[in-house]
Amino acid sequence: MSKMIFINLPVTDLDASTRFYEALGATRNPQFSNENAACMMLCDTIGVMILTHDYYGTFTKRPIADAKATSQVLLALTVEAHADVDRVLSAATAAGGRPDPNPPQDHGFMWSRSVEDPDGHVWEIFWMDPAAAAGDTTGVDA
Repeated sequence: MSKMIFINLPVTDLDASTRFYEALGATRNPQFSNENAACMMLCDTIGVMILTHDYYGTFTKRPIADAKATSQVLLALTVEAHADVDRVLSAATAAGGRPDPNPPQDHGFMWSRSVEDPDGHVWEIFWMDPAAAAGDTTGVDA
C-alpha cells in the first residue's frame, strides 16, 4: 500500500466546505463521508477530512483554533500549469473562498497564490516549472 496523507480540518459548515474543496479539484469519497465528515480526495494518496466541530472534538481535547485569527499551518497544492493557479483560485473563490490572504509570489520559475477556505484554513496554490524543479535552470530567470 502506498503511503497516504489525510489532513483533518474542523469546519463550521460541512456543505459549504465540501463545495470549496470540490472547487479545489477534490472528489468526495462517499465511503468515508457522512453528516459529520466528508473525505475529500485531492489525488489517490492525499485526502482532506473535513469534520464538523463536534465530530472533530471527539479526536482531541484541545480547543479548536480560529483559523481566521491564528495561523498554525499553511497547506500547499500543486497544479499542472501556470494558468491553473489563477483558474483554481477563481473556482475556489466562487465556491466561498477568500482570495489572496497572503500576497501572490512570482519567482519566475514558480507562481503561487493563496486562498482561504470558509473556515480560514489557507491553501497555497502553486505551479513550478518542471525543469527548474529538476535542477535545470537553463533559460530560467532565477
